[in-house]
Amino acid sequence: MTTALSIDNMLVLYEDFAALNHVSLDVAQGESFGIVGESGSGKSTLLRAITGLAGFQEGSLTVNGRSYGGRQRDKEFYRTVQMVFQDPYGSLHPRQTVDRLLLEPLIIHGFDNVDARIARALDEVGLGSGFRFRYSHQLSGGQRQRVAIARALIVEPTIMLLDEPTSALDASIQAEILNLLEQARRDRDLTFVMVSHDLGVISHMCERLAVMKTGEVVETVPVEALVKREFSAEYTRQLLVASEGFRRD
Repeated sequence: MTTALSIDNMLVLYEDFAALNHVSLDVAQGESFGIVGESGSGKSTLLRAITGLAGFQEGSLTVNGRSYGGRQRDKEFYRTVQMVFQDPYGSLHPRQTVDRLLLEPLIIHGFDNVDARIARALDEVGLGSGFRFRYSHQLSGGQRQRVAIARALIVEPTIMLLDEPTSALDASIQAEILNLLEQARRDRDLTFVMVSHDLGVISHMCERLAVMKTGEVVETVPVEALVKREFSAEYTRQLLVASEGFRRD
């Protein structure tokens, strides 16, 4: 199976503190891969290191067969790799309409037929044309996150990085957003790397997961291994016990 994302021995230092301590993992094309751990474990830092928002001092990053340095990224990288953040309000410009928010990445990456692409993107995330000229403050939290997902999907990425994409939403809306993301992954054969502190969310969305603690990968296991209790690390057991919402449909 083709590898979409490969990280080898990645080290991220903030002064003398190792936010990522020689992390290695591989994610296959079309796979939904989860990263779990408590606050401060290095989950979000790992996503930031992939995107170049945080530089890495040692190790390597390979995305779709191309190698990248600490903060070195090119335009093609930022088209093929898109990120959806935890806070949809903070990730959307408050003075831009939904139309402008979706138009801007299309212009940057040189897409044509922009009106049709915007209309399709809004339909895909369940909003429709009635939301096209609204501002973010006129939208609910769930609607804002749908716009953020549309903005990521509109440039036809192959990899999506999801940083706690539902944690700021009500429980009733969380399931809708997760189902929307999963449908998009299947329809587009996307690769997902999803960060969450919630094993229930990861079990719903992912096939494999890496367990992180204090900047290190404790172990990498199939999600089914959690159901069967086939894991080796005591820390993984502690996370499982703490996650009352854990289940595997």
